[in-house]
Amino acid sequence: MDDGATIPAVTVTTPDGTPIRLVDLVLPAVIYFYPKDDTSGCTREAQDFSALADGFAAAGTSVLGISKDPPASHGKFIAKHGLTVGLASDEDGSACDAFGVWGEKQMYGKTYMGIERATFLFGADGRLAKAWRKVRVPGHAAAVLEAVHAL
Repeated sequence: MDDGATIPAVTVTTPDGTPIRLVDLVLPAVIYFYPKDDTSGCTREAQDFSALADGFAAAGTSVLGISKDPPASHGKFIAKHGLTVGLASDEDGSACDAFGVWGEKQMYGKTYMGIERATFLFGADGRLAKAWRKVRVPGHAAAVLEAVHAL
């Protein structure tokens, strides 16, 4: 996905089972993809975005984290860690495909298919303003909030 691209017209599912069309998100919008609920890096990332939720809200920016975990898993993840950031399920992989975040990964010498940790910032016009690929979690949510303020 290149700068200037529009939000793909795909649908994801909230923890309570409600479908959300990404094109219907409040703009500006931050959409971040993460590999799996309740793993150390993904937990930290969701906690960091949650800790800055008031800052994103003050800037009028919605934040949505997406993984392929089922809605029930997201509900448990939110409750366990007191998360305030929105999460959604992409069980069919349509959002991952549209954003180009599904691909080959390696860990401990094994190759497998999975979600690349990536974040996309869409401006008030619905166009991609900035993308972060192969995200390192420490300091990332704060860097995204800085980019929101720079819009």
